[in-house]
Amino acid sequence: MAERTPSEIEALIAQMARLPGLGPRSARRLVLHLVRRRAQTMAPLAQALARVADSARECRVCGNIATSDLCPVCADPARATGEICVVEDVADLWALERGGAFAGRYHVLGGTLSALDDVGPEDLRIPDLVARVQDEGATEVILALNATVDGQTTAHYIAEMLEPTGVRISALAQGVPLGGELDYLDDGTILAALRARKAL
Repeated sequence: MAERTPSEIEALIAQMARLPGLGPRSARRLVLHLVRRRAQTMAPLAQALARVADSARECRVCGNIATSDLCPVCADPARATGEICVVEDVADLWALERGGAFAGRYHVLGGTLSALDDVGPEDLRIPDLVARVQDEGATEVILALNATVDGQTTAHYIAEMLEPTGVRISALAQGVPLGGELDYLDDGTILAALRARKAL
């Protein structure tokens, strides 16, 4: 019996299905779209992927994704404000940059402490952070870690490690989102909002 789909296309579908957010059906639809529009979509995509595969690397200072030794944030002298925002991964950094509210620099940990997954301090970029705070004379470290048990454990550990440096340590506010209704929020979010309340 003959193959219904050429093996090369099946191999492409299998590779696409390994991407986050894509299952086998979504990957099949995406590949079909690309094949039907080879000249307009597939060829430019393949060229862009090849260029990024050749040039992408970690920023040697903060751990962001870059195409040179320094990412655009670390290379920008205007961002040397003395503030370092610590994030779990590059996706979090990009999310903060989209908001455009932070004008300092970042530090990507590469994960969070997790006893369950056997991730300890030596597996993250925490020693690099302590060295940066001292070398750069940082004035504030903002812990922008996820509001999970592992995120909060990591934040407390970092705060302890940085305490001898005397740097100001802060964390993102947590609680009720703008436009949020209490009836739809989980208990943990409501508790965090109560604890982080401020005077009006």
